[in-house]
Amino acid sequence: MHWNEIPAEALAVLRRGAVIPAHLLALDAKRRLDRKRQRALARYYLDAGAGGLAVGVHSTQFAIREVGLYEPVLELAIQAAGEWTPLGGRRPLFMIAGVAGRTAQALREAAIAQRLGYHAALLSLAAMKGAAEDALIDHCREVAAVMPLVGFYLQPAVGGVELPVGFWRRFAAIDNVVAIKMAPFNRYRTLDVIHGVVEAAAEGRIALYTGNDDHIVLDLVTPFVVRRGDADVTVRIRGGLLGHWSVWTRRAVELLQRVRIAKEQGTVDAALLALDSRVTDCNAAFFDVANGFRGCIAGCHEVLRRQGLFEGIWCLDPTEGLSPGQAGEIDRVYAAYPDLNDDDFVREHRTRWFA
Repeated sequence: MHWNEIPAEALAVLRRGAVIPAHLLALDAKRRLDRKRQRALARYYLDAGAGGLAVGVHSTQFAIREVGLYEPVLELAIQAAGEWTPLGGRRPLFMIAGVAGRTAQALREAAIAQRLGYHAALLSLAAMKGAAEDALIDHCREVAAVMPLVGFYLQPAVGGVELPVGFWRRFAAIDNVVAIKMAPFNRYRTLDVIHGVVEAAAEGRIALYTGNDDHIVLDLVTPFVVRRGDADVTVRIRGGLLGHWSVWTRRAVELLQRVRIAKEQGTVDAALLALDSRVTDCNAAFFDVANGFRGCIAGCHEVLRRQGLFEGIWCLDPTEGLSPGQAGEIDRVYAAYPDLNDDDFVREHRTRWFA
């Protein structure tokens, strides 16, 4: 499958810029898939205005592969997206499947995602740690022969690989790459991706998405100017594929719309800029920055539990949960930034999602 086979209306969603939540995983007290809550979560994201879903990614827990849940979780999400009529009516969506592992596994997962109807594969290179750059590029090319790719710069703190600008230049030159999620949580490494895309003259084909949950607003409002030859090339980060946007998603959609209007008007006011630190402070609580991100998935689960979307915060790994003091931090940001949560929206529509 080549990117020019993606339905034009879905590709337009990606390229215009969208809120794409990194779909979380609903489990019951026995750590089994809670299908009803998993379906309700997808419905929440779509009613909130998400432009698509990213499923089988880090926030969905990479361990779904070890317990036989990879295909069932992907299938449930794409079925829910296809059957649900969101508030405001049906609209095109861009569906992304997380693909991981060494080449044989990544090819199997890409084949599953393509068969289920996903538009692109978000390719994690964490399992390729230690491989030479040529081997990494060969790996990416093989998976790109199966379906369109979304590159993924995952921060090293949670298993990512450091990737230089030369890698991103060569990656961007692969014709079947449609987007890159930049999530190194590092400004220098984020710039490496942007420079690589521009050096490959791929900025027209590749949509840049922030995965920097610690710097969301400034990523979205900043014009990046890169010199290529004798000319300056300006590129923008179009949207976000974020674990942070797996919660309080309605507010994320409103934020992206506010950013879009500001960019169209050519003015970014101080109040919008000030949102960056406020959103980052919330992320610090949800992602458990104080404890090296150990509770990052459980923290997002806790927000959904408080909203009544999840029954508990269970993860596939029984040792994974909230860190000491993390619940108090979530209390703090709830109190400090009441305008950033979407509890009222969830309360109004939750019964509909569980129907």
